Amino acid sequence: MTTPQTPTAADELRGAGLRVTAARVAMLETVRDGDHLDVESIAGGVRERVGHVSLQAVYEALHVLTAAGLVRRIEPAGHPARFEGRVGDNHHHVVCRSCGAVADVDCAVGHAPCLTASDDHGFTIDEAEVVYWGLCPACSASS
Repeated sequence: MTTPQTPTAADELRGAGLRVTAARVAMLETVRDGDHLDVESIAGGVRERVGHVSLQAVYEALHVLTAAGLVRRIEPAGHPARFEGRVGDNHHHVVCRSCGAVADVDCAVGHAPCLTASDDHGFTIDEAEVVYWGLCPACSASS
């Protein structure tokens, strides 16, 4: 009996119908190894893995990876976009008002979309985006 192998980044790109390039593999791995990274941090991680890559190429690839559902883009108000590899669930985030740290918070209640709108205006709702705001432990301790 063989143990099923975890798909590689290249396998996931192929599965999404995307061309496999060293930069895309490095980008997907960087996002998944990181913690809610901004574009500059992702570019740095990709450069460590494969050498030079332009910031424009990083933006374009992140757009493609997000559209394919391989990464998730979050944009806490007043903060730059961040990217994460946790996709396919309807989790939420907590953001520190002071330092901008971001952490995952599992679904608020029940099954997706986690919250029931008081008036759906005829929409078929399949996802809820909740951002909790506060101070992280480090910032709370220093204030």
